[in-house]
Amino acid sequence: MSAATGSYFATPEHERLRAQVRDFAEAKVAPRVAEMEESKAVHVELSRLIAHQGWLGVTVDPSYGGMGMGHLAKTIIIEELSRVSGAMGAMVQASQLGVAKIVHFGNDEQKRRWLPAVSDGRCMPTIAVTEPESGGHVLGMSASAVRVGDEYVLNGRKVFVGNSHVGDLHGVVVRTGAGSGGLSAFLVENGAPGLSLGPHQPAMGLHGFSFGELIFENCRAPAANLLGAEGDGLAVAYSSSVLYGRPNLTAVALGIHQAIVEHTVEFARTHRRYGEPLAELPTVKQKLGQLQSQLMTARLTAYHAAHLLDEGAPCDADLISAKLTNVESSLDSARTAMEVHAAYGLHPGRHIERFLRDANHIYAPAGTSDVQRLRLAEVALGTYREEWSARFADQLRTPLPEPTPSRWWRR
Repeated sequence: MSAATGSYFATPEHERLRAQVRDFAEAKVAPRVAEMEESKAVHVELSRLIAHQGWLGVTVDPSYGGMGMGHLAKTIIIEELSRVSGAMGAMVQASQLGVAKIVHFGNDEQKRRWLPAVSDGRCMPTIAVTEPESGGHVLGMSASAVRVGDEYVLNGRKVFVGNSHVGDLHGVVVRTGAGSGGLSAFLVENGAPGLSLGPHQPAMGLHGFSFGELIFENCRAPAANLLGAEGDGLAVAYSSSVLYGRPNLTAVALGIHQAIVEHTVEFARTHRRYGEPLAELPTVKQKLGQLQSQLMTARLTAYHAAHLLDEGAPCDADLISAKLTNVESSLDSARTAMEVHAAYGLHPGRHIERFLRDANHIYAPAGTSDVQRLRLAEVALGTYREEWSARFADQLRTPLPEPTPSRWWRR
C-alpha cells in the first residue's frame, strides 16, 4: 500500500487488522492459488478456513459474537484477501452480502440463531436474487413462494449466486404477489427438501469461488424464516446491493488493483532492456505513474465511502461512485500492466493474466458501470429516490474500534 494513502480513514486498529489478514493471506491463501487456477474447482476447505477466522462477522454486533468493527474494516479484509486471491476476496464479499439481510431485516430470533454462527464461521450465508430470464431486473423475477399452513413453498431458479456451493443459508427473494410490493425474502437452509444445486461451471476467472445456480422445486421453508414482512423483498434486494454489494465489490477490485501495481512494479524493476531496468525507461515510468495514480484515487473513493457508512451518513452516491471508479480503474490498470509485461504477461506464472481475468468478474455484479452511471445521473438530476444509507443509518453507524490485543489468525 502506498504510504499515507487512505490513512486519514484507517485507525491503528484497522491497520492491525490489515496486517493480520495480510499475514494469513500470504501464509494460507497464496500457496493454494496455483491449485485453484489449475483445478478451477470450488475450494471449500480454504473458504471454510477463512470463515473460521471470524471475518464474516466484522459488521456484526459483538452481542451476537461479531467483531463490530464496521464497513471500513470489512473493506480492508476483502481488499487484503483479494490482493492475493480475487476468488477468496469474492468469497468473503458474497458472504458479507448474505449477512446484510439478517442484520437489517432479521427479527430477534433469526439474529440470535444465525448471526453467532456466521461470526464464528459455522454458517456461510448467501443472497439469491438474479434469475436467468430477468437478470438484474429485480421486478422481472418469476420465482415464487406460496404459503401453505406454517410453510412457504418455493419454486423457480436463481443464478449467479455467490458462494452457491459452499453456502449454508440462502437469502432468497421471490414473488409472493404482483408488482413491486409482491416480493418477499426467505432464509432457506442448504439441504432443504426441494432445493438443489446446478453443477459448478468454471468461468473465465475467480477460480476457487462459486457463483452458480439454485433450483427450487416445491422447496419448503418455515414461515418463521420469512425476513421482515411479506412485501419487503424489494427492499432486501436493493438495500443489500447498494449498502453491501457495491462496497464489497469495490474492495475486491481494489485488492486486485493493488496486486496489479505491485507485480508490475516488481517486473519493471527486475526485467532489463537496453542495458537497464524497464523501470528506468521513460515510457514505462509514465505507465507506472499512471498505475500509481489510479490506485491511490481508487483507494480513496473506496475508503471514503466505507467511512461514510460507518458514520451513518447518507452516502448512496459515494458507494455507487466508488464501485464505478474501482472497477473501471482496475480494468484499465490491468490492461496497462499487460502492456508493460508485453508477451510475458500472457504467462500464468506472472499472475497478470489472472488479475485481468478476475477484474472482469467484478464488472457486472451489483450493476454494470452503465448502471452506476445511470444512478449517478439520477443523483445529478435530483431524481434518485430511495437513500438506503439514510434509511438504515442507525444500524450502519459504527463507533471507532477500540484497541484490542493482537490476535493471530486461527489455524
